[in-house]
Amino acid sequence: MSLLSKLRSKFVSTPTTLEKPVLTTIAYRIKSDVEAIEIAHKLAAEFAKEAAQRDRERRLPIAELDAFSQSGLWAITVPKQYGGAGVSYRTLGEVIKIISAVDPSLGQLPQNHLVIIEHLILDANEDQKRFFFDLVLRGARFGNAFSEKGSRTVAEFATLIKPDNADYVVNGTKFFATGALLAHWIPIVAVTEEGLPHLALAEQGTAGLTVVNDWSSFGQRTTASGTVVIDNVRVPAAHVVPIYRAFARPTIGGPSSQFIQAAVDAGIAVGSINATLDYVRSSARPWIDAQNIQRASDDPYTIQQVGDLELRLHAAEALLERAAYRLDAAALEPSEESVAAASIAVAEAKVLTTEVALLASNKLFELGGTRSTLEEFNLDRHWRNARTHTLHDPVRWKFHAIGNYYLNNTNPPRHPWL
Repeated sequence: MSLLSKLRSKFVSTPTTLEKPVLTTIAYRIKSDVEAIEIAHKLAAEFAKEAAQRDRERRLPIAELDAFSQSGLWAITVPKQYGGAGVSYRTLGEVIKIISAVDPSLGQLPQNHLVIIEHLILDANEDQKRFFFDLVLRGARFGNAFSEKGSRTVAEFATLIKPDNADYVVNGTKFFATGALLAHWIPIVAVTEEGLPHLALAEQGTAGLTVVNDWSSFGQRTTASGTVVIDNVRVPAAHVVPIYRAFARPTIGGPSSQFIQAAVDAGIAVGSINATLDYVRSSARPWIDAQNIQRASDDPYTIQQVGDLELRLHAAEALLERAAYRLDAAALEPSEESVAAASIAVAEAKVLTTEVALLASNKLFELGGTRSTLEEFNLDRHWRNARTHTLHDPVRWKFHAIGNYYLNNTNPPRHPWL
């Protein structure tokens, strides 16, 4: 029996329809960084088996997602004082990269969940921390109702939150709601009449809360990143967190989110390169001018290109690891200096992970040849995923932040995209 089958039989009651996800079993509790990485590798081996089919069919990874969260990996950043493993950012990045290398949709699904955990650490009161961290440790998944389409910028929100006696009422419409369809709780970013962003955590199935599976992107097809309609949704005051505070002072609220995005892109690059190596070894042909060479893997220019890809990947991974250390340091002792250094380190990693994900997924076809584009292989999913996910935020502005920091000693702005 495969690991995924064991997890299904032990932990998961897989729904046959997309009804409200119900947490019926207690997730495994991971105890260390080493254990987190070991479990990620085991899950990745199972998730890889049907990744291409899931992409081709736009089949939501319901059982895989249950196995993922029930494994305990969605709770590894819960601080130790609340019962979690409190792993390092290096470990978190490695876990996301390992999963994303085989299925970047699955790798992206916990991104916003992990961001919510970070905001609970930064902004929630003690009662909220104890309540929500306990849910996470039990296996609850947070979705995402953050972004809106049609506004002037990604930071401008029309979704409003208003007090109503002991509760709050929220109204608006969200898009790019990664994972909301399959989440137990849907955190909604809404602004007060004064324009201050708050996080309203609504349980899936709350009256007035509707999740629409209308995600039609050509990449990251199985993230369920569609629409959330919020129609007079009532949220208890105890479930509302003033997240604007995370950006009113130096915190890792922004770079921690960007770090996870960079780890997904690094995973896409790893998956693309692995697919390139497999295809070149098994199916590609040497070029006609490569005389006396029988295999594409002996073609000198193919060898050179693979060497270049590996070099660029390792550089991106090194910057990702460096960024993780800066994040850990800034989380421990937040200051203007430490948080700015972490933001810039993450920005540098994001530039290289974006570049190598796009390059590697493109080189896959250049080195594989025309036959590698056949539908039967579905290798284009690597490029589609890279092109889609790297659009999350423009790296051209990362270059600006990096240059301004080193040239003019100007710290980067504080927001969730830097």
